[in-house]
Amino acid sequence: MRFTVATISNEYKSIFDDFDLVMKGQYSKIIRIERIQNEYCYLQYTIHSRSFKNELNSDTEKRLYHGCPEQAVTSIIKHGFNRNYAGQHGTAYGVGVYFSSNAGYSHSYATPDAKGERHMFLSRVLIGKTYPGTSFMKMPPDGFHSTTDGTHIFVVYHDAQAHAEYLITYA
Repeated sequence: MRFTVATISNEYKSIFDDFDLVMKGQYSKIIRIERIQNEYCYLQYTIHSRSFKNELNSDTEKRLYHGCPEQAVTSIIKHGFNRNYAGQHGTAYGVGVYFSSNAGYSHSYATPDAKGERHMFLSRVLIGKTYPGTSFMKMPPDGFHSTTDGTHIFVVYHDAQAHAEYLITYA
């Protein structure tokens, strides 16, 4: 389910400010921000999160961006992130689902739809213990949970490691 976040709310302002800080000059306006609520995906994510906390004795959750074309939006909202689609836009750091702390990087994957609108998810992602990724990796090595470029890109290999929290639609 999708719920439009009120532009006057603190929730909207916080998301807008973070997005705008990095994206200045790359977009003209935010059309809407929607909160995504998928009980099944959230439950799977919560179970995975508890497992990570028990294993690592720390919280390794990050809020990261995932840009995508319009045709992927509905599927991600209904079913969550799906590794079966991994590799469609490259596999530089492994064959998984890609996220970035830099909205500007994710922007390049948010291709405009027929109306010129782009779509980017702000997601909760369990990165766990990270390992430097390479293009041939289908999983991180034992003892690791995700791969990374070492700066802002994170690749996860279990669908329940990420939960789409907000959808930002912008032009």
